[in-house]
Amino acid sequence: MRFAVDTGGTFTDLVLEDDAGALRLFKSPTTPDDPIRGVLDVVDVAAESLDLSAQELLGKGTLFIHGTTRATNAILTGSTARTAFLVTKGHPDILLFREGGRSDPFNWTQPFPEPYVPRALTFEVPERIGSQGEIVDALDEERVIEIASELQEREIEAVAVCFLWSPVNPAHEARTGELLAERLPGVPFTLSHELNPALREYRRSSSTAIDASLKPLMTDYMDGLTSRLEDAGFGGRVLVVTSAGGVLDAHDIARAPIHSLGSGPAMAPVAGRYYSGLDAEQDSAVVADTGGTSFDVSLVRRGRIPSTRETWLGPQFLGHMTGFPSIDVRSIGAGGGSIAWVDSGGLLHVGPQSAGADPGPVCYGQGGTGPTVTDAALTLGYVDPGFFLGGTMKLAPEPAAAAIASQVGEPLGLGVEEAAAAILELATEHMARAIEEITVNQGIDPRTAALVGGGGAAGLNAVAIARRLSSPVLIIPEVAAVLSAAGALMSDLTSDFGATHPTLTKDFDLEGVNATLAGLVERCDQFIAGPGEGSLESQIELAAEARYPHQNWEIEVPLRIERFGVDDVEQLRQDFHTRHEEIFAINDPESAVEVVGWRARVRCRLRESESRQVLAQQASHEPAATRRAYFRDAGEVDAAVRHFDSLEPGEPLEGPALIESPTTTVVIEPGATAERSESGSLRIQPGAGPAVATQADEA
Repeated sequence: MRFAVDTGGTFTDLVLEDDAGALRLFKSPTTPDDPIRGVLDVVDVAAESLDLSAQELLGKGTLFIHGTTRATNAILTGSTARTAFLVTKGHPDILLFREGGRSDPFNWTQPFPEPYVPRALTFEVPERIGSQGEIVDALDEERVIEIASELQEREIEAVAVCFLWSPVNPAHEARTGELLAERLPGVPFTLSHELNPALREYRRSSSTAIDASLKPLMTDYMDGLTSRLEDAGFGGRVLVVTSAGGVLDAHDIARAPIHSLGSGPAMAPVAGRYYSGLDAEQDSAVVADTGGTSFDVSLVRRGRIPSTRETWLGPQFLGHMTGFPSIDVRSIGAGGGSIAWVDSGGLLHVGPQSAGADPGPVCYGQGGTGPTVTDAALTLGYVDPGFFLGGTMKLAPEPAAAAIASQVGEPLGLGVEEAAAAILELATEHMARAIEEITVNQGIDPRTAALVGGGGAAGLNAVAIARRLSSPVLIIPEVAAVLSAAGALMSDLTSDFGATHPTLTKDFDLEGVNATLAGLVERCDQFIAGPGEGSLESQIELAAEARYPHQNWEIEVPLRIERFGVDDVEQLRQDFHTRHEEIFAINDPESAVEVVGWRARVRCRLRESESRQVLAQQASHEPAATRRAYFRDAGEVDAAVRHFDSLEPGEPLEGPALIESPTTTVVIEPGATAERSESGSLRIQPGAGPAVATQADEA
C-alpha cells in the first residue's frame, strides 16, 4: 500500500493506493502551526473510513510520498536560518547586484530588493581560480579559519560558499568545506559546485544561499516527519516530492532542501500529462490546479513537461531566484480561499489575500470575516452546505451571503447573487490571464490544447475558464481534488546532475565532452545503484545547454547519444536550430552552436501498475435531484445534481448541472455537456460562453 500526501495552504490531501492500483481520496484541514499534525490527521480520516486504526493502516504501507510548501513558506516569511555567505575576495555584492531587471522600470519609489544574505554576513575569502580552471591566487586557509571563528562567535546557523569558476575547478571550495567541517562541527554548509555547477554567478550564488539557509529547518522537518510516521506505525520508505517533478528520499532532501521548493505544484503536470493523453488523446495540455490559496498553471508540450531556471520566490525581480532546474509552474493568489474586497475607488478585487486554513472562509464558521470564492460558490448554490468534504464539515450559507452582501454587494450596488457571481467571474479572469501568461505569451495557442482541471476548487469555474480560453475539451479527472498528490504516485525517483565544459560545434572538443558526459553517466549509475536500488526500470537522459555565439541565454537540447562521434556534432547543431525555432519562432541554420554546460537526469521507476481506478466512496447522503443555482446569463435555475459515481461512462449530462463527490463539486454551466470516460474522468465540452476576446484572438 502506498500513500501520497500533499500539504496545501488550506487542505492536506491524501491519495491511498492499494496493491492492485486502486485509489482512495481523502482531505483534511491543514494545520499551519504543525504541518506534520495535518499529515497524521488526514491519515486518521482515511483509517476511520476503512474501519482501521491509523497504526494498522500505516503498518500496511511500503511507500509514503510527501509534497510540502514548508521550505517555500519559510523563505517567504523570513524564518530561515541565520546564514553566512563566503565569496571570492573582491566580489561581495553578487546577491545585491543580481542580474538586473525591474518589474516597474519607471517607478523609482520602489526600493531595491535586499540581498538574500545581508551584506554584514558576507565574507570575502582571498582566492581566485581562472576561467580555464587555473589557480590564479591560492586559497588563504588561515583567513578561512579566522572567518570560521567569527561565524561561531556570531552564532551563524548555516554557511553558503560560492567562489568564482568553481564549476571548472572546485578545489578551493572543496578545501573550504573541509575547514568549515573541522572548525564548525554541526553547522551545515552548501558548496556551489556540488549543488549547482553552472555558470552565471548570481544564480549559482542564490541557489547556494537558499539551500544553506533551509538546511537546519528542513533537516528538523524531515527528521520529524520520518520519526512521527514511524511512531505512528509506518515502517516503509519516506519520499519527498521535488520541484523537478520527481521524488527523493527524505534524508536526501534534508541534505539539499532546495529540491523541495514548490514541490507540491510540480506534481500537477505529471498527473495532467497522464490524463490528457488518456482522456483527451492529446500530448499537449494546460494543467490548472486550483487550491484554497493559490492557482497554479503548468504545461504539457508534446508529451514533455517544460522546466525552467527562472523560478522566483516572491515577485519577479523583487523576490529571490532559485537558479535551479524546476517544473515551470506559474502561481497567482487566486483560489477557493481568496478574499473579495472593494477598494476606495469602487473596484472589486479577488485576492491575493487568502483566508487560508485558519480561519478559512466565512462559511467555515471559524472566525473568517472576508467573503471568499468558496463563500460565493456556496451563495450561488453550487456547493451543498451539508456535503462539504463528504459531509464531514458543515458549511454556513447565511453568514457567507451576509458577508458578500455587506462587503461587496452594497458598495457595488448589486444583489447578493450578482455580487457572488461577480466574485467568481473576476477570479475566472485572473486565472485565464495566468494561463495566457504561460501559453499565449510563449507562442502557444490554448485553443489547441486540452485543459486539465485539478484542485479542490477546480470544478467551481473550470468550464468558465475553458470557455474564456476557447479550449477544445476540459478534463476533470476523478482525482482532480487531489491532483498533485495523485501526480506524486505517478512520479519516478529522479536526480539531476550538471557539469560545465564549454565548446563550439565548429571546433568541438570530442575528448573533453565525452569525458564530461562519462562523468555524468557514472554519477547517474551511482544513483541507480544507491537510492534507485531495486527499482523496476531506470533511464538516463542527457542534454546540452547551448546557445548561438554571443547570445546571453542557453536553451536545453536533449541528446540522442551518450558519447559523441564526429557525425553526432552536426546532429546536435541541427537539433539546437529546431529547438530554438520552437521556442522563439526563429533560428540561424548557418550558425555554429556554443555549448556551455551538460546535464544528466536519471529516473528510476518504483511501481508497476498504471491503473488509476478510484474506488467509490460512500456518500453521507443521496443528493436531491435538482438544486437552485444562479448563473449570470441564465439567472436562478433548477440545476440537475448528480453524484460523481452515479454517472455511467458515456452518459451525457447537459448543463446546468452540478456533479458532486466527497472531495469536490464540478459546475456544468448552461450550454456545456459532460460525460464520464472509461477512466472515470469527466470529459466536458464547454460549449459557447460569453463572447470575450482572448489574447490569442488578438494576436
